[in-house]
Amino acid sequence: MDWQLEAEKRRNEIIEELQQLIAIPSILSKENTPEAPFGTEVKRALEWFMDKGEKRGYQVKNVANMAAHLETGEGAELLGILGHVDVVPTGTDWTKDPFGGEIEGNKLYGRGAIDDKGPTIAAWTALNMVKEAGFEFTKRVRLIIGTDEESGFRCVERYFETEEMPTMAFAPDADFPIINAEKGIASLVFSKKTWTKKDALITFSSGSRTNMVPDLAEAAVIGDLSEWQQDFEGFCSEQGVQGEIEADDGKLHLTLHGKSAHAMEPDDGVNAGVLLALFLRNKLDGDGKAFTGFVADHFYNDSRGRHLGLDFTDTVSGDTTFNAGIIHFEQDKRAAVEVSMRYSISYPFEEKMANVNPDDFALEIRSNSIPHYVDGNDPFIKTLQNAYEKQTGNTANLLAIGGGTYARVLQKGVAFGMLFPGEKDVAHQADEFVDIDNLIKATAIYAEAIYQLACKKSGEA
Repeated sequence: MDWQLEAEKRRNEIIEELQQLIAIPSILSKENTPEAPFGTEVKRALEWFMDKGEKRGYQVKNVANMAAHLETGEGAELLGILGHVDVVPTGTDWTKDPFGGEIEGNKLYGRGAIDDKGPTIAAWTALNMVKEAGFEFTKRVRLIIGTDEESGFRCVERYFETEEMPTMAFAPDADFPIINAEKGIASLVFSKKTWTKKDALITFSSGSRTNMVPDLAEAAVIGDLSEWQQDFEGFCSEQGVQGEIEADDGKLHLTLHGKSAHAMEPDDGVNAGVLLALFLRNKLDGDGKAFTGFVADHFYNDSRGRHLGLDFTDTVSGDTTFNAGIIHFEQDKRAAVEVSMRYSISYPFEEKMANVNPDDFALEIRSNSIPHYVDGNDPFIKTLQNAYEKQTGNTANLLAIGGGTYARVLQKGVAFGMLFPGEKDVAHQADEFVDIDNLIKATAIYAEAIYQLACKKSGEA
């Protein structure tokens, strides 16, 4: 079967369905109910897939309105394909409508285009292609749709409380060729509640998610515009960023713009909160100076945890990284820095955490998802490598990442695409897009993989 040709036949359908899904602003909402635990728009995106599955004859099951699966095939073993329809907030600096699905050249723009609505549409289409080709299945195949991947995996945790664990599975939510190692992900909170000396800083706020490099930071201070403006504008010019400073009723409001990126590689972005802290530390002399000094000293030009004494690297997965994703200060109240830590496969976590001394700031380990690894010699891995190589003609090397995919909740699971080698990663960034030709190519790869893993071949008994 020429899967590339079959995928090309469905190009328009793939684009149209992805545009429909992107049009749903499925961002986690605080306004939730048992019927929509992560918000009505997230639920609407889940229902979009369930409706598609029912119309195409799949066995569809809704699990607590947090996840759903679409199943086809027969057999004792279960092949899982895990995608998600929730997306991170849009942030700022978009030049396209984040939910418009606009096409320019060979790019389709929108929040979720590459993370993870585009790849999930590719896997969905691939499964339809194999199903409609009439091959006899030797395994059951489930497309499992999650709705809380970006905010804690509560969806799949609930799903696997009652549903069958796949014999093997892949998540189309990262890079090709194959990611068989995912770093550990810990949420660290550095906080301080006791303050002794007020200064000019009234409030400081940056970021809403630890898994994104914050692209906006704001602060309110007491000061004279004539004494602050030139210094702030000079700092912004020196750092190559934009910022605004305005006076209002005896207060100054400072805004600084950075660049968003995924927390798994903070150096791909510009952390607005860290830069604003760097500027403010030299303009303050009390509580605010202690707070902004802590932020600047530990995170400016250091995404590897060297100044915290938490740095580590290994040959399997590379550097441990740290993203100060949420930075908050309110005078006379708690101040905190919330950090996404992506730590190496062999990281001595307990030992490192026991020895950290964060300058009078309390350290809380709010969550910790241990590293995930599947042996590269496993037949499952070898089959995925063969599928990728057959469809691309390129060697399917094994990779490790700092991102967290659904693979880490599986007994035997890997991340499999759909970002191709050398392709720019724009997940969580402004003007996120998917390359349409690569979307079609990924569909063919997924079809090949499903066929090899779950269908009877010619001549087999």
